[in-house]
Amino acid sequence: MATSGVLFDVDGVLLDTVEIYQDIWGTWARRRSLDVAHVLGLMHGRRTEDLLSRVAPQLDVATECAELDGLMRERIELVRPAPTARVLLESLHDRPWAIVTSGNRWSVRLSFESCGLPLPQVQVYGEEVPAGKPSPDCYLMAAERLGISAADCLAVEDAPAGILAAKRAGCTVLAIASTHDPAELGAADMCLPTLAHAVEIIQGFRSAG
Repeated sequence: MATSGVLFDVDGVLLDTVEIYQDIWGTWARRRSLDVAHVLGLMHGRRTEDLLSRVAPQLDVATECAELDGLMRERIELVRPAPTARVLLESLHDRPWAIVTSGNRWSVRLSFESCGLPLPQVQVYGEEVPAGKPSPDCYLMAAERLGISAADCLAVEDAPAGILAAKRAGCTVLAIASTHDPAELGAADMCLPTLAHAVEIIQGFRSAG
């Protein structure tokens, strides 16, 4: 039987950051006189620069990224782990696993440190891939770094863009309905309400390969 890996998205899966990012993007959108609801409806699962290109293509990306990074730094201590995240990750110490996020390296690492979550050896960040989710680049990169076929990996996601990225890479996808209604996550192979509900499935996942 092939060795199976687990690939975790971060925000909305391992970290409880929904309200923080709503605050950040809502504050930013109001400062730029943009439609807040439109921005918030698109923010999950996308890299900052990709979201900016969709909601404010007229603005300078570097300037806006710096503004958004500043808002995040002001709130980094408010980040909390998702319930059961620490116990789950510690239970995977003998399994190949990785994080696959659209987030920035600095913010994710600081968040994991402040939350007491272990970081895996394999970490794929938004700035490392040529195209962000829903492109499969990030999931293919994570599987390659683990030395495992993407088809032998379970991807744990919360957003439609991330689910599509993982499916395009060939992963089995478990959706966590923390940021979207389950009806929006239908492309996943399975869907559960919280990470706590998914612990046994994640721990027991073995590919059919």
